[in-house]
Amino acid sequence: MSQSPDTIAPTAGPLRPHRIIEVDALRGFALCGIFLANVLVMAGLDGQRGGGPDATAADQVAHWLVMMLVQTKFYLLFSFLFGYSFTLQMASAERDGASFRPRMLRRLLGLFVIGVLHAVLLYPGDILTTYAVLGLVLLAVRAADPAGVWRAALWVYGAVATVYLLLAALLALVDPGDEDGALATRTAELTAAYRGGPGDVVRANMDAWGDLVAGLFMMGGMVVAAFLAGFVAGRRRLLTDAPARADRLRRICLWGFAVGLPGGALMAAGMVGPLGARWEVPLFLVGMITAPALSAAYASGLLLWFTTPRGARLAARLAPAGRMALTNYLAQSLVMALVFTGYGAALYGRAGAAAVVGGALVFYGCQLAASAWLMKRHRLGPVERLLRAVTLWGRPTPRAQGVSGGSGRGPGQDPPDTP
Repeated sequence: MSQSPDTIAPTAGPLRPHRIIEVDALRGFALCGIFLANVLVMAGLDGQRGGGPDATAADQVAHWLVMMLVQTKFYLLFSFLFGYSFTLQMASAERDGASFRPRMLRRLLGLFVIGVLHAVLLYPGDILTTYAVLGLVLLAVRAADPAGVWRAALWVYGAVATVYLLLAALLALVDPGDEDGALATRTAELTAAYRGGPGDVVRANMDAWGDLVAGLFMMGGMVVAAFLAGFVAGRRRLLTDAPARADRLRRICLWGFAVGLPGGALMAAGMVGPLGARWEVPLFLVGMITAPALSAAYASGLLLWFTTPRGARLAARLAPAGRMALTNYLAQSLVMALVFTGYGAALYGRAGAAAVVGGALVFYGCQLAASAWLMKRHRLGPVERLLRAVTLWGRPTPRAQGVSGGSGRGPGQDPPDTP
């Protein structure tokens, strides 16, 4: 009799799962890139050509580099890791002999609720709600053959890239006209709102929901393609045993940089300068098409580096932050809100890109240290613990199998709770 993908029989004998340090380390690395992209938005610098009228040379360089190397690349890496972690959740349900579908639906619902609160209270550019909605795609293909899922990922990427190219070509032929007045008005409205009181901040965040929905349609295809690619990598365990795949990883790394860096440079030239405003959206779309190549290059290069002594030490430093990535992601938004909005210092539009990026890197270093301290003492971060409780709601407590806590898992061995 064939077995339903939702009800998985427990494996004979107790299994002792372990954390995959490479996955945790990649997630910790992606956390930094997500922060660098988000902090420019929260500081009121996103969309400021040349870094704004008062930008110094250092501000322009910092903004340009973030746009070239970071923007759109790291949310795709996070999306890939979300798909990979989905397979770890499947394995967790198998170990518990649990029905996977209701468990994952609870998890996605919990992620959606956290994302809505995050978008309303802290950061309107939330990605959690998008992951929660599009995660249903992974639920639908969970029993599919990995080869078929990989073909689907390529088809989705190809379709999205074709639409982007057609749209970029069309927009390049259209004169954008004089949009400075409308942009100045919108910038003034946002500045007043984010420098106002908490109520003004919340209203501004809620007003941005239309942009969130547009972003979901605009970037959702790329997210789904990355989800599916990560799912295939997880089913085939492609992020483990990097030495055996060194040649392939080197090829991916070289081709990824060869394609991704020029695409990122074009995106930065259009969004920040020196090219004119008419190239802003077309070259952003070109950068979106090439962004997966740079994301793949980052992941492949790091996996190769992790096999070296210095790389192993780096992985050990990044992994604790990756294990509690959801907590760290929300903590970043909280700090950004306190610094840049009326919740605290209200520095929206008052700081240059160089200072903003430098401050973000310092805070990320603090997160690495805090995460290492916490993960030595706890299995999960606070928000990961909450999401895990929602995921496992109603699960009977298993009998002890010789491990503290009676779960049959050692410290840090739970499946990841990630954005």
